Amino acid sequence: MAKVSAVNRNNRRAAMAQRDHEKRTALKNTIKNRSLSMEERFEATLKLAKLPRNGSQTRVRLRCKLTGRPRGNYRKFELCRIALRDLASTGQIPGMVKSSW
Repeated sequence: MAKVSAVNRNNRRAAMAQRDHEKRTALKNTIKNRSLSMEERFEATLKLAKLPRNGSQTRVRLRCKLTGRPRGNYRKFELCRIALRDLASTGQIPGMVKSSW
């Protein structure tokens, strides 16, 4: 099990990223728009810089939903390799069987 504080911190980051998503994309589109003046684009850059850094989607770490493990995760299942193997071995994931040859 991962530290509860690390999992909670990541959950807060995910909530902030979801909350600030529309605002950040609007500012980024303003910055990339070449038809606007340099002053408007620069103001949008400053506004984006003032937003909290943890509101960015890249700050969110993919963690296992069962254990909170930060490494070796499968995005499709949102589980780490260890938890996935345990669930597959007990037959709790439909259609997944242990290979043997």
